[in-house]
Amino acid sequence: MGDWELRPASTADVEAVAELRAVVLRADLERLGRYDEQRVRQRLRDGFAPAYTWVVEVDGAFAGCVALRPDADAHWLEHFYLAPRLQGSGIGTAVLRELLDRCDRLGRPVRLNVLRGSPARRLYERHGFTVDTEDAVDVFMVRAPGTITAETRTASM
Repeated sequence: MGDWELRPASTADVEAVAELRAVVLRADLERLGRYDEQRVRQRLRDGFAPAYTWVVEVDGAFAGCVALRPDADAHWLEHFYLAPRLQGSGIGTAVLRELLDRCDRLGRPVRLNVLRGSPARRLYERHGFTVDTEDAVDVFMVRAPGTITAETRTASM
């Protein structure tokens, strides 16, 4: 795992994030028959909220992003994308753990949705997320604050 950090996103990051989203989601969206070259980027542009978004940098270079948007009863984990070359390196786990720790300190549940069949679901399940509902495309998951998992037990040892 390289040196990584989170920095606040700015409006200048939107195109890099939109491009990364298109790369990361392509296989899953194609498998679901939902990939559209323009729409995958435009949906990100339309929903990009720099105030709730961080850019993941590895060794000082853009490597991904994640958003944590407050809502009435929870925080929504959104737009969590990591460059394919870094997936499986432990960086995504470390970023997720940091954000979940923040929410745990606030006593807030975290919600997210992941595409059906996405390997990312395993990451979320390892961190205590459980299925709330699902439809033909998305699986909606929730994690209660302070959920103890194998990941959190290992990290505290």
